[in-house]
Amino acid sequence: MAMVCCSLGLEWKARPGVLISASTAQGAKSSSSNIKVIVSGACKDIGKAAIAAISKSRGMEVAGAIDTIRVGEDVGEVAGLEALEVPVSNNLVTVLGSLSQSRPTGVVVDFSEASEVLENVRQATAFGMRSVVAVPGVDLDVVSQLITFCEKASMGCVIAPTLSIGAVLLQEAAIAASFHYSHVDIVESQQSAKNVYPSSEALRVAKSMTGMGRVYNDSDFSKEHPARGELVDDGIRIHSMVSPGFISSLAVSLSGPGEVFSLRHDITDVKALMPGLLVAIRRVIRLQSLVYGLEKIL
Repeated sequence: MAMVCCSLGLEWKARPGVLISASTAQGAKSSSSNIKVIVSGACKDIGKAAIAAISKSRGMEVAGAIDTIRVGEDVGEVAGLEALEVPVSNNLVTVLGSLSQSRPTGVVVDFSEASEVLENVRQATAFGMRSVVAVPGVDLDVVSQLITFCEKASMGCVIAPTLSIGAVLLQEAAIAASFHYSHVDIVESQQSAKNVYPSSEALRVAKSMTGMGRVYNDSDFSKEHPARGELVDDGIRIHSMVSPGFISSLAVSLSGPGEVFSLRHDITDVKALMPGLLVAIRRVIRLQSLVYGLEKIL
C-alpha cells in the first residue's frame, strides 16, 4: 500500500516513519549516471574555466584534477568556486585507478603539454575512459599514432586544435568564400608573444583554403618583401601582430574586383571556449575512434 503526493514529489511507503523524496532519489540516480570528468592542466586559466563550466553543467561532474602546482588543494577553490571535495593531484594514473573501480562513464580533458598527450590518452584508454585533447602544437605523428591506437581499442578521442565554435564557423565560412574570390589575406593579433609565427590557428585557416586547385593573390610567391606577410601554400599570406593592447583576433579578407568580403573572430575571455568543450565531452562518449577537429562533431 502506497500513497503518492504528486504535487510535492513525495512518496509515502507503508513502513511507518519512512518518507522518501522522489526528487532526492532521482538526484542520487542522476549523480551516479553523470559523466565523470578529469581535467589535466586544471590550474591553468583554461583548466579553471573548464572546472567551473563542467561543475555547472547538467549531466557531468568534476571527478579529478591533475596539475603540477597547488597539489592537494581543492580544485573548486582553485577555480574560484565553492569546495568540490576534489583535490588537485600530480598523478593521472592514481586518479584514473581510483575512478575505474566504479566503472563510470568518464572523460579525461587534457590541457597539459604536447609532449604528454600520447601517454595521457593511452593511460585514459587503458582505464576505459575517453579523451578530449585541447593542447596546442600536437605533432601530426602523435595524432597518427593515436588514430591507430584508438581504433584498435574502439575508444573515442577528440583532438581539437581549437575549442572555439566561432573559430570553426569562421574557418568554414572562409572555405566557402574562397571559391569566389581571387585574393586572400589573413591578419591575426595576440596580446602576448608566442614561439611560432604564424600561429597554429592562422595556419589552420590558411591550409583549409589550399589544395583545391586555386592560386590566390595573382600567383605572387615572392618572399622579397617581408612586409607582405608570411607566404603559405597557394599564395595565401598571413600577417601576425602582437601587442599587450590587442585582443585575440583572427580576420580573413577575401577580395575581387570592386569588392572585399571580411570575416573576423575575436576572443576576449577563455570562457568562450567552454561551449565547444562541453560539446566535445558529450560527443566523445559515443565515439569508438579518434576524431580530429571540433568541426567534425558539431
